Amino acid sequence: MRKTFGTGSVWEQTLGYSRAVQVDNTLYISATAASGDDGIVGDDFYTQTQYILQKLGKVLADAGFAYEDVVQSKLYLTDISKWEEAGRAHGEVFGEIRPTLSLVHVLPFLDPNMLVEIELVARKAA
Repeated sequence: MRKTFGTGSVWEQTLGYSRAVQVDNTLYISATAASGDDGIVGDDFYTQTQYILQKLGKVLADAGFAYEDVVQSKLYLTDISKWEEAGRAHGEVFGEIRPTLSLVHVLPFLDPNMLVEIELVARKAA
């Protein structure tokens, strides 16, 4: 079974991607930024990571998953020296769940106010 989830973002249609794709018991969530109705939310790594994880919680819930189902997390950071800020926010959500984690240093995103993007993979027991 393959099911796609979208947010209605113009970028999803323009670039031809889904916010998330569920294949059987696994949910793959695209890299997500701290973009809100009025632009980028937060101007530091901690705040942006917190906001993104809240957004991802909604994506998980909409697909019938929960944070506890997350098995892999990837944080893309424009300044790797700020990993502790992003890591603190990540740990507040996933401290007891403990998915795998990759911290990836990237060049600036298209919007220079974007500091963090996060991808998740979640899996439910069969």
